Amino acid sequence: MEIAYLGHASFKFRGKTASVVSDPFDSSIGFSLSRVSGDIVTVSHGHQDHKHVAGVSGTTRRAQPFVIDAPGEYEVSGISVFGTRTFHDDEQGAKRGENVVFVIHVDDVAVAHLGDLGHVLGDSQVEDIGEVDVLCVPVGGVITIGPKEAIAVINQLQPAIVLPMHYRTERHTKRLFGDLAAVDVFLNEGGYDQARRVDKLTLTKQTLPEETEVVVLK
Repeated sequence: MEIAYLGHASFKFRGKTASVVSDPFDSSIGFSLSRVSGDIVTVSHGHQDHKHVAGVSGTTRRAQPFVIDAPGEYEVSGISVFGTRTFHDDEQGAKRGENVVFVIHVDDVAVAHLGDLGHVLGDSQVEDIGEVDVLCVPVGGVITIGPKEAIAVINQLQPAIVLPMHYRTERHTKRLFGDLAAVDVFLNEGGYDQARRVDKLTLTKQTLPEETEVVVLK
């Protein structure tokens, strides 16, 4: 499987049978989604910076991506997707509504995309999510979990690889995202200062590290 970071909270996971794009964003965040295609699009919640499905084109296998935006179990083009209901805040959704954590099985690798998770997971949610090989976790805080909570969730799920997302960059609109923490705040908080920084990540079940490794995708 190959993983590419599209920015904000969006990734592309490309496997042997199909590709998945998570949480495509619109230009309101300060920059535009690059041209991207996918067989499947997952949408964690209904905010514009996570549900720009129109920005993802189809593939030679599927004219239009299959959109998954609710909890449940799905099987599409050899990809299994499991959605677990969570919340966008730490008040049971009272502030920002619900959020779906998706576990996407690509080439025998389980990737958990946390969307805009706003709280540390409950025991039943950890059980529902199950075994995780790769964890895409928001770390910017303010409107999602921040560095400390992200570390707590990492400890709950114990993935082999952690991919931080949803943090402040120079390209983000300051009015909307200027208060978010930068990725280095998360890295310093967790003692991950030696994290690898790479353009893309290619892995298999057999090449996953034994100890949790943080990788910053450019």
